[in-house]
Amino acid sequence: MSEDKTINKWLITITVMLPAIMEIIDTSVANVALPHMQGSLNAGIDEVTWVLTSYLVANAVVLPMTGWLSRVFGRKRFLMTCIVLFTLASLLCGAAPNLATLIFFRILQGAAGGALIPISQAILMETFPPNQRGMAMAIFGVGAMFGPIVGPALGGWITDNMSWRWIFYINLPVGIIAMIMCAFFIFDPGYLRQKVAAFKVDYWGLFLLVASMGSLQVVLDKGQQEDWFNSSFIITFSIITIVSLVALIWVELTHKHPIINLRLFKNVSFSAGNLIMFVVGFALYSSIMLIPLFLQTLMGYSATDAGMVMAPGGVATLITMPLIGAALAKRDGRKIVFVGLLLGATSMFIMQGLNLQGAFWNYTWPRIVLGFGLAMIFVPLTTVTLASISRSEMGNATGMFSLLRNIGGSVGIAMAATLLTRYQQFYQTSLVANINPYNPVWQMRFDGLKQALVSKGIAASQTDTTALGMMYGLVRQQAGALAFNRIFFIIGLAFLIIIPLLFLLKRPSHVESSVGH
Repeated sequence: MSEDKTINKWLITITVMLPAIMEIIDTSVANVALPHMQGSLNAGIDEVTWVLTSYLVANAVVLPMTGWLSRVFGRKRFLMTCIVLFTLASLLCGAAPNLATLIFFRILQGAAGGALIPISQAILMETFPPNQRGMAMAIFGVGAMFGPIVGPALGGWITDNMSWRWIFYINLPVGIIAMIMCAFFIFDPGYLRQKVAAFKVDYWGLFLLVASMGSLQVVLDKGQQEDWFNSSFIITFSIITIVSLVALIWVELTHKHPIINLRLFKNVSFSAGNLIMFVVGFALYSSIMLIPLFLQTLMGYSATDAGMVMAPGGVATLITMPLIGAALAKRDGRKIVFVGLLLGATSMFIMQGLNLQGAFWNYTWPRIVLGFGLAMIFVPLTTVTLASISRSEMGNATGMFSLLRNIGGSVGIAMAATLLTRYQQFYQTSLVANINPYNPVWQMRFDGLKQALVSKGIAASQTDTTALGMMYGLVRQQAGALAFNRIFFIIGLAFLIIIPLLFLLKRPSHVESSVGH
């Protein structure tokens, strides 16, 4: 019998990992294909980014309701419905004739995909006994990291060699296999089989959740483009976000069957873990956006080369995660997270010292340090945060946990983009002050440039303008580098600021009674 259970455990793991990896890859796979979509769908840059935004908005709305939806429909049925919808939406995205239909099907895809990760996590946390949960989360983490590493590279290759439509069609075989495996290997636990008698749907909660998460995501995605609070569009959506969030909290705390169980946050350990995950999401997503941007805009790297700088860090995470998972069975997860946060901060402080003269390796190794750090944060933090949650609330808890990571990421990307623009202007202004005819250093450089241009055969009458243009280009480049350095420093501080919260996490006992296993 135990033999059968062991086989089952790993079959269940593979079954829930397939749809989860498919969803994670789909979050990042479309980024690379945007320029191609623009061309074939005849859309502007700000219009085509809705292909990404619409997916994230739908994702954010569904994530916290996962536990509730699992209880209403039964988890197995709900998971299978999500896989079918996701696969079908992928097919329709690939066949979309214009941008409006593509965005509509991306919303459907995001809504179906939102539940895949929390359900998979909840099923894994229940399938493995307490002392092996670290290992379960490590396996899940390897899958989760696999997405961001493979996604952009796969998306780029498919787009270049076939067509952007194939980045959606590729989900079809995976979806069909996941569907068949799910039908055979996933079963609802006893507590989910009990029919919910007189179940009152929390319509207000549902409406307010859609309104608050949707508007928040729109504010974060469009803020920088619309110049934040100088735009009535952003102010309107910000007000909707705040009002609907406050109302949502009140409705959910007073309703008998709330859509999201906010009472979970009474558990201090769970709240602290979620707050740490929010900041880690903030730091991770913003740094992963900034590094390729730095290399491509200031260093002239191609998209593929920038990807090569990122890849070793991902590999470091993949190698470390299973080791951390194994160590968690005997070690205190909080101490591992502490080391991970220190490594994260260290890698950001190394990046803060990067300049425009660096070689490939100078940019790669801080990313590897960050990779080790992330492996030491993700797995233990998930395990420790969810350790004190009862099995019946696991679906709710994993949904909230994933949501906070995603919102942290959106806030991080929005803030990094805004700070980048502001700091570039600030440093450019302060650097330009040194450019005047009375500064001997400037005079020397300027004369040197002019002579070089003359020796290249450029007419003397044009050398002034050309040399000035080149100097301005250099100033902009240096201002850009200084702006990136400052933001890396801020992200490094974010990693350090959350360290005191580790004291609020409860150490999970490894010798729990495995009731129900």
